[in-house]
Amino acid sequence: MTQDSALLQAPESTPRDGSNSRKVFIKTYGCQMNVYDSMRMSDALARDGYEPTEDMEEADLVLLNTCHIREKAAEKVYSALGRLRDMKKKKAADGREMMIGVAGCVAQAEGEEILRRAPAVDVVIGPQTYHRLPEALRRAKQGQRVVDTEYAIEDKFEHLPIAESRRIRARGVTAFLTVQEGCDKFCTFCVVPYTRGSEVSRPVSQIVEEAEKLADSGVREITLLGQNVNAWHGAGSQGEAWSLGDLLYRLAEIPGLARLRYTTSHPRDMDDRLINAHRDLRALMPYLHLPVQSGSDRILKAMNRRHTAAEYLALIERIRTVRPDIALSGDFITGFPGETDKDFEDTLRLVEEVRYAQAFSFKYSTRPGTPGAELKDQVPEEIKAERLERLQMLLLKQQQEFAESCIGKEIDLLLEKPGRMPEQLIGRSPWLQSVNVDAKASQIGDIIKVRITGTGTNSLFAERAEAAV
Repeated sequence: MTQDSALLQAPESTPRDGSNSRKVFIKTYGCQMNVYDSMRMSDALARDGYEPTEDMEEADLVLLNTCHIREKAAEKVYSALGRLRDMKKKKAADGREMMIGVAGCVAQAEGEEILRRAPAVDVVIGPQTYHRLPEALRRAKQGQRVVDTEYAIEDKFEHLPIAESRRIRARGVTAFLTVQEGCDKFCTFCVVPYTRGSEVSRPVSQIVEEAEKLADSGVREITLLGQNVNAWHGAGSQGEAWSLGDLLYRLAEIPGLARLRYTTSHPRDMDDRLINAHRDLRALMPYLHLPVQSGSDRILKAMNRRHTAAEYLALIERIRTVRPDIALSGDFITGFPGETDKDFEDTLRLVEEVRYAQAFSFKYSTRPGTPGAELKDQVPEEIKAERLERLQMLLLKQQQEFAESCIGKEIDLLLEKPGRMPEQLIGRSPWLQSVNVDAKASQIGDIIKVRITGTGTNSLFAERAEAAV
């Protein structure tokens, strides 16, 4: 699940030093965790008087919050930095200052190399140290070029302010909440253990406090985030060991919080408590993103996934037994080194058996520093592309069939934002589909009963159930 967007919020505070407010433009690449990180950086900068802007030209600070998961991610960042360098020069000629910062996973992976290749950059800060961003900017203003990518000993979340209620309300009625970072699985294709570090879980008290603040500020739905979110663990109120399932049971008790989701999960960490939460909790939506990557046991072993296709299918059966209406989503990689036609056919067979409501699929691309980059038998690009096209055709067919199966169903719809047409709102179905329905802006945040009437390219259409004939 990827995004590529500017982070925009309304101004909330004045500088602690009494100076005039400054403006920050944050460009966010990649996953939902980067979106969450960008919001937390914005909250931290607000205390120093930085006011978010959607106009890069007027920004005093431009931050690129980067992602390293896809091929040539670093080169795309350097290309963007070249354009920012020219903008910075132009502003300097007009007597205006603009600082440039690079954050996120490319910052973590490249470090000092960014300063060498992009002299216009003032600050490079990794995903584990962005709570130190305000201090890094103060050092940069004194003439230093700052690189801070060492894994922080302290808990960054303890040092980050929770946004003020007005800022939360401006962001909408749904919110992300990171509960876990890093990964210990070391899949051979993945850079996450090297850019985000080992698995770390936030304490229960921190998570509950933030969730309660979000709910008190009007948030109706929270998505818990983690690179391997169902590896989250912590201590309960009596010191007992909690897993993600236990945490979900606790969050479901928060008044005003109507919906819970979580992503991204690993099959090896789907325990009985989490599966039973899907059975027991009305607030936990019937949608699960559970990547498998391949249907071939040989390729799964080469990927170091540490599960077989049969084990994955058995897990899906257990989940569907307790929650028959659950919608499944997954991730797939075609053309992993050594993948044969038979291996790929195994993947197609698994997809046919699971029947996904949504999925994300990509050609394998080498990530420097990962074991997969050193493997022999790299698959030619044209074969990767042909297999990806076949896989995506099957996945798209299943997605369309799932959408069409929703026609005529009555569902609870959380109204989130205005649609393209007058007096039209967009909401999310329990299965994470975008749904268009006629409603007034004053109803944003309401959960209404609707009947699905049709499908679009990437969304559904609905009418109020009580108004339907």
